[in-house]
Amino acid sequence: MLPGIKSVSLEFEGDYAFGYLKGENGVHRLVRLSPFDANNRRHTSFASVYVYPVVDENINIEINPADISWDTFRSSGPGGQNVNKVETAVRLKHEPTGIIIECQVTRSQLQNRDKALQMLKSQLYEIELRKKQEAKAEIEGNKKKIEWGSQIRSYVLHPYKMVKDVRTGFETSNAQGVLDGELNDFIKAYLMEFGNS
Repeated sequence: MLPGIKSVSLEFEGDYAFGYLKGENGVHRLVRLSPFDANNRRHTSFASVYVYPVVDENINIEINPADISWDTFRSSGPGGQNVNKVETAVRLKHEPTGIIIECQVTRSQLQNRDKALQMLKSQLYEIELRKKQEAKAEIEGNKKKIEWGSQIRSYVLHPYKMVKDVRTGFETSNAQGVLDGELNDFIKAYLMEFGNS
């Protein structure tokens, strides 16, 4: 008996590729006469399809200077002759996020500004990482277990030929065409019904 394919990863490129294909995310059920069964009996197989957008792991944090307001104030605590005399400490506010950072690490206002910007970038980076994790968790949450009754689409090749999408009710008898990649009608039906979800 030949071993089956356990896992396949494909990457699709093109405008709106993820938007078009996200409806394929879920469990697909195939009913056919198994080529691996000597008695030529009908078998049911399940495949779990996971659709993810390709995400660049290099998060580039760009900060618009117009989004930041600065205040200066006198440093507190021990630190030499500049303490309580010169406004070397800085406070920045990032308007889009409401993040406020105060920095009085050094006796140089310029160095404190640089340090405050570095701290802001770190916080913005953390926010972006959290967004990615939440987006992945949302996709994961929409998946179902690979079992009876959990499929989004059924591909029946025996005793008749039909492919039916359980969510939209769209179906076609051109099963071989669908298996060969003719998915446009299924994608369109999904987007028409769930495109705004």
